[in-house]
Amino acid sequence: MPLFKRQPSVLPGFHLTLGFSLLYLTFIFFIPVGGLLLYTSLMSWEEFWRAISHPQVVASYRLSFFASLIGASINLVFGALVAWVLVRYTFPGKRVVDALIDLPFALPTAVAGIALVTLYASTGWVGQYLEVFGIRVAYTQLGVVVALTYIGLPFVVRTVQPVLEDFESELEEASAALGASRLTTLRRVIFPTLLPALLTGFSLAFARALGEYGSVVFISGNMPYLTEITPLLIVAKAEQYDYNGAAAIGTVMLLAAFVLLIIINGLQWWSSRRFAH
Repeated sequence: MPLFKRQPSVLPGFHLTLGFSLLYLTFIFFIPVGGLLLYTSLMSWEEFWRAISHPQVVASYRLSFFASLIGASINLVFGALVAWVLVRYTFPGKRVVDALIDLPFALPTAVAGIALVTLYASTGWVGQYLEVFGIRVAYTQLGVVVALTYIGLPFVVRTVQPVLEDFESELEEASAALGASRLTTLRRVIFPTLLPALLTGFSLAFARALGEYGSVVFISGNMPYLTEITPLLIVAKAEQYDYNGAAAIGTVMLLAAFVLLIIINGLQWWSSRRFAH
């Protein structure tokens, strides 16, 4: 009689599907990322530091990270509000609004960039009225934030929306029956449930904005030290056959995004543990 008895797998073909998954990840993720890190490791420290610490590169870091952070923060608030309205209320055109949320997923980013320029240029449909108040969007850092906010909204809405749909309304009713105000119910009952989804949506929107290229390249104006984002600088260096510089900058962005995602995942774990008790 065997000492250990094998438990039947819930899903048939586990080893086969696991092998295909690892093979897919190897070709799609591990080999490209490993190749980038290997190419960068062949550079000397002086070459690497010279490539990543140039003032123009540092300025692009600053714009990319801060604009992505601002855009993801805006989406964190308004994306949650949009998800709340779509789940909790019924109104004419609700299905159309729900479908339009996914427009940044379907619309090519270059087309989105051209559309944003058409809207927010000084002679555009919206920009001409903002110009009266001295507000310029196109070809400024504000335009970069607008573009990154546009492409990140669906990540927050589609992450929070299922959690709201599965939320038990009895919990709100019980909170109200115990005398809690609406603000207290929102803060003590609803918000702890939504917090992991909010952090997930925020991290997805932030990561997506950090690597965005197409929609930003048109509305930013690509002015060095002012409106030049890091992905554009990487492409420019690659087109100039400066592969060392492109690889070095790409490695910095990769490592920075990885560290930030670890921090956000840590916050998710902390929030789930804290509010679970």
